Amino acid sequence: MSDEQQAIQSDDEPQGGSRLTSQSIRSFVLRQGRMSDAQHRFLDEMMPKVGVQYRPEPIDLADVFGHKAPQIVEIGFGMGQSTAVIAQARPGDDFLGIEVHAPGVGSLCKLIDEGGITNLRIVQHDAVEVLRDMIPEGSLAGVHIYFPDPWPKKRHHKRRLVQGPFVKLIASRLAPGGYLHCATDWEEYAQQMLEVLSAEPLLANTAEGYAPKPDYRPLTKFENRGIKLGHGVWDLVFKRV
Repeated sequence: MSDEQQAIQSDDEPQGGSRLTSQSIRSFVLRQGRMSDAQHRFLDEMMPKVGVQYRPEPIDLADVFGHKAPQIVEIGFGMGQSTAVIAQARPGDDFLGIEVHAPGVGSLCKLIDEGGITNLRIVQHDAVEVLRDMIPEGSLAGVHIYFPDPWPKKRHHKRRLVQGPFVKLIASRLAPGGYLHCATDWEEYAQQMLEVLSAEPLLANTAEGYAPKPDYRPLTKFENRGIKLGHGVWDLVFKRV
């Protein structure tokens, strides 16, 4: 969901291959960031309750949540405000947020505690490895990727998160009828997303091009500010065939 989650691939790393590795694409760049005292406190207090430890083997999210429900993964939730709003608005679904940056994880932990949110868990780890190793094929009802870093310079486009190999991995984890919902406020990146998603044979577009913003995705302060300045926002919703 944010500028925090980024795709990385060096010029001499392979684009293809039968197994997606964290060396061929990473979902983040580690950045230094200050943590508030509250973020530190909630990170320490809440992660033992809502955190899911990475391990290189499939997990059953029904066991994690204690019941069977549609399971949604959000990749790169930033500071977690939208994640918390969506989870509260959809109590019948279970959400797993993936983020590597401690300030964002601490912030979402705070929102979970203050909002009494019971259908949201957090993995603080690389999203590529989490999806590849922990999430069984065909198990997810949905995946959210909101406002990933656009890497606007052309020479950096290879670092973008939404690329063919990662989209193929995501599609393999979706159940038939499951959806992938991306959103960006960079038109050129939206065009690339549309091209990449349309090229994945396991996915079908739910719209003619870009989709209307689903009601469940809230407008962020950043997005509202952009809209007032005349900036566009593009949503893409594809379903697993």
